Amino acid sequence: MSEKFQAVVIGGGPGGYVCAIRLAQLGIKTACIESRGSLGGTCLNIGCIPSKSLLNLSEEFQKVKTLSNKGIDIGEVKLNLPKMMKSKDKAVTILTKGVEFLLKKNKVTYFKGMGSFKSKNEVLIKDENNKATIINADKIVIATGSVPVSLPGINFDEKIIVSSTGALKLEQVPKKMVVVGGGYIGLEMGSVWSRLGAEVHVVEFLDHITPGMDKEISTEFMKILKKQGIHFHMQHKVETIKKNNSGAVVSTKDKDGINKDFECDIVLISVGRKANTNGLNLEKIGVELDKKNRIKTKKNFQTNLNNIYAIGDVIEGPMLAHKAEDEGIAVAENIVGQSGHVNYDTIPGVIYTTPEVASIGQTEEQLKEKNIKYKIGKFSFMANSRAKAIDDTEGFVKILADEKSDKVLGAHLIGAHAGELIAEIGIAMEFGASSEDIARTCHAHPTFSEAVKEAALSVDKRAIHS
Repeated sequence: MSEKFQAVVIGGGPGGYVCAIRLAQLGIKTACIESRGSLGGTCLNIGCIPSKSLLNLSEEFQKVKTLSNKGIDIGEVKLNLPKMMKSKDKAVTILTKGVEFLLKKNKVTYFKGMGSFKSKNEVLIKDENNKATIINADKIVIATGSVPVSLPGINFDEKIIVSSTGALKLEQVPKKMVVVGGGYIGLEMGSVWSRLGAEVHVVEFLDHITPGMDKEISTEFMKILKKQGIHFHMQHKVETIKKNNSGAVVSTKDKDGINKDFECDIVLISVGRKANTNGLNLEKIGVELDKKNRIKTKKNFQTNLNNIYAIGDVIEGPMLAHKAEDEGIAVAENIVGQSGHVNYDTIPGVIYTTPEVASIGQTEEQLKEKNIKYKIGKFSFMANSRAKAIDDTEGFVKILADEKSDKVLGAHLIGAHAGELIAEIGIAMEFGASSEDIARTCHAHPTFSEAVKEAALSVDKRAIHS
């Protein structure tokens, strides 16, 4: 007899483990299956967490080299890359073990192995020794995340041609790195290796970086990254990537049809991710997929089979860990008859470069497309007391509000701590706040958050410090 559960979650990433814990909190006998051997998914093991560790460490390395300009004299600064990588790995290990503890604490049964459907109520689990276990469940949640996409005909070897996974594990600083794609992941990893000494070239098919971001922020972001020494080659299409004895050659063609080759040690391909639905045996049980091989779901995250649900990167929407977490909680609550939901209009996005970039809600371009009349409030960190005091003045805050009601429709920030500051605007938007509400809220002085208040004041053309 196979073991029986009320709910099984396939995937132990941010969406999956959070979903499993919430189900257990709600009194459901729950199991969570993860194939990686450690919990936390891409985010914790080979994504968000290790990349943020390296971003922080490379930023510290860069800062230390300039401390003498601020009256702190130190000796020669040297990079110890193996030690830096160990520090990154330690952070990952601590956090993955922490997630395992949380499952145990909440009495979630954890299976290590690859899960696939045997029937709509049965999941087959194969461990690393190919030993098979079958478990039975009333409800099953698919939370298997996503995997990196390469270019047609080009395979990752994770040594010379790398995805974000390989870029987090390089054993030495490349002399020259080509990043294919000007999105979040490519720019973050490009920033890391640039700060550590690599010459970084970004090749992008479009005429701007960070597609989907507010254009004004995107333009400012590229200016700052150029100033930091990253080279950009816009409107270049990659034709081929060929490995050679010294690394690889990336052959491109620009908008005028002119060919240009880039010789480099490492090529980071960062052109997006795709739903990880392979191997689940979905076709056998009849779960419907869309054209991008994502799982089709209804508003309550239910698939076309009533007892099977899907969340996170395997369904439509931004591929973000916090989006998956919110969906994990919502689907768990729906399963027990509560009213779980996710407000997709208030999901923030953050790029953890230096400076950080953060956005929430709609961009100017989206509002124009929808013919929504809006007002803009902007405030530069150049005029912020705390930013000036610590010499960290790059960037600005931009708030978009409805022209008539003054309701906040979106906000876009570039500057120090932007990823933290965006949370204030997220809460404001959840409560349907106006820019006036933010402007009339007392903010501590001197703090970076005052720039948010001043931007809100600026919506009504009454900023005090600019």
